[in-house]
Amino acid sequence: MKHTINVGFIGNPNCGKTTLFNAYTGANLKVANWPGVTVEKKEGQTTYEGETFKLIDLPGIYSLSSYTMEETVSRQCILSDEVDVIVNVVDASCLERNLYLTLQLIELGKPVVLALNMMDIVEERGMEIDLHRLPEMLGIPAIPVSARKKTGLSILMHAVAHHKINRRQSPLIHHHPGLQSSHVHNHHSEYAMVYEDDIEDRIDSIITVLNKKYPELPNKRWHAIKLLEKDPDITRRYPLETDAIADRSYEKDIINQKYNFIEEIISEILVNKAEKEASTDKIDHYLTSRWLGLPIFLVIMALVFFLTFTVGDWLKGYFEIGLEKFSSFVAGRLTAMHTDPMLSSLILDGIIAGVGGILTFLPNIFILFLALAVLEDSGYMARVAFVMDDIMSHLGLSGRAFLPLLLGFGCTVPALMASRTLEHSKDRFKTILVTPFMSCSARLPIYVLFSSMFFGRNAMLVCYFLYLLGIAAAIATAYILSKIDGSRADHALLMELPEYKSPNAHTIAIYVWEKVMDYLSRAGTVIFIASVIMWVILNFGPAGYVTDISQSFGSLIGKFAAPLLKPAGLGYWQIVVALIAGIAAKEVVVSSCSVLFSIQNITSPSGMDSMVAALSSLGFGAANGLALMVFCLLYVPCTASIATMHRELGSAKKTFFIILYQLAVAWVMSVIVYHIALIF
Repeated sequence: MKHTINVGFIGNPNCGKTTLFNAYTGANLKVANWPGVTVEKKEGQTTYEGETFKLIDLPGIYSLSSYTMEETVSRQCILSDEVDVIVNVVDASCLERNLYLTLQLIELGKPVVLALNMMDIVEERGMEIDLHRLPEMLGIPAIPVSARKKTGLSILMHAVAHHKINRRQSPLIHHHPGLQSSHVHNHHSEYAMVYEDDIEDRIDSIITVLNKKYPELPNKRWHAIKLLEKDPDITRRYPLETDAIADRSYEKDIINQKYNFIEEIISEILVNKAEKEASTDKIDHYLTSRWLGLPIFLVIMALVFFLTFTVGDWLKGYFEIGLEKFSSFVAGRLTAMHTDPMLSSLILDGIIAGVGGILTFLPNIFILFLALAVLEDSGYMARVAFVMDDIMSHLGLSGRAFLPLLLGFGCTVPALMASRTLEHSKDRFKTILVTPFMSCSARLPIYVLFSSMFFGRNAMLVCYFLYLLGIAAAIATAYILSKIDGSRADHALLMELPEYKSPNAHTIAIYVWEKVMDYLSRAGTVIFIASVIMWVILNFGPAGYVTDISQSFGSLIGKFAAPLLKPAGLGYWQIVVALIAGIAAKEVVVSSCSVLFSIQNITSPSGMDSMVAALSSLGFGAANGLALMVFCLLYVPCTASIATMHRELGSAKKTFFIILYQLAVAWVMSVIVYHIALIF
């Protein structure tokens, strides 16, 4: 039986690491959390020349300094027996910023293969990389690949297969013009990264002590460097009396000397760098501008919603026709089979009307996720986080907290999980508190339905207003909290802005497919169950099965709670029941309205006309509809989000507080919006 080679994929964020990982593994992925921590790990398999490779996608990091959870996890994984070979994926167009991690990985003492990704961007800029000189200076294989075009994959895996037992670096050829070393050892022939004599003397002295106290310790040079840097983890695990040798932390000295070496590498291996100005810098002059960055972002998001409504509604019309024909077909078959009226009502009014009504919004959801995927893969979303960094710092949050908020536009659950990347518990709590105010895709069907019914051609503007209102509510909440606790972030966002590139169709397809399938799975599980439960509580009451829903359990529940929402223009028992059902999943509000008002194909023009007529008979107009959308925007998130919130916070008390706060904000804002809308 052949041995499986464990390969760790590691690199800076936005270097194309995950795209390369997906190119090898396809859909053969296993996603879980690292043991004992809440950082996600991905595993997959590939084969090459009869050998099996287990690929591990490590978190995107900038260094192995063990400051953040991701850095700690990556370092522990690489140092363990879980990884045989390290594949360091770098953005070849930004080598200066990527090679710092490379030098750290080489010092770990394990086989390292350098994957030079995004070589097409290097060529577009008219630059060239000397692929012979780079391995000479680093002592490791350097393989050009393109994760997007899937080129160089076989060569990279060939290098991994042949480098797996090479724990010593290849012969190093360093010129170091003008530098003379009086060091006792010729380290330039042994190591890629060689420090100044003073540092090297201290490293050798610590290695001598390590040999005496920990003779079985592997890679003593790396441990000596970490002890010289006063690394907390290594210092705790391998205590030594080194005060005479390491009289202070030499971390800054070591970092500076690494960057000096990186400058030397770049000057020798990168050709035509000074002759070409990156187009990225020209674009960033406007997109990351202090004054233009935010307005441009708002315009781009407005365009996204325009496409979501125009193209999405056009496609939705065909779904509505299909649903109507399917519903008529099922009704005819049930009649022909002389099905019991109660069962027919469950199938037609409960399941088909509830679940089918949600499925018709699939085109809108598809367009939204497609647009967000294009923006993300092009490199623009990272600029948004950069632009928002200054604003977030005034709110007592790191700019890094804006990344979970961006994810909240897709789904609240992964957005809440993304708060794990924040270093401070106070930041995590604030971020989890405000993230549900971002309009997730599940709320979009509510906006599309009610804005189309009451605001016609202005529906897109109303929807855009709701998204902005959610952002404003989040900002206001964070600002109030910062004033209460007097916090102001001194841990600003540190991130690498990726190069702009043409979005990769394969990457976008995977992203959109996952989101669409998640939406469909919710329609087939949560929404299906919620629709059935809604039908039951609306068709059964204290007297048993009823044909008049005003005598049902749903009516009793709704009438009991309706007075609480009357100031917001939502004091109708049907609306209250729909909102309660929406806690299961926000899309259920639409399917519940379909069941509550006995309207099949509620999203069709005739269905919306019937809905408007039914609501008008209750005195429910445009102002009420706007207040309802505002309430749905701000009130309690879905049950999956609540469960995630509780898991991330580890506190039922904090979770309950957040739920109460969101209910209070939703009530206050919907009351204000309702009464302002009545004036106009």
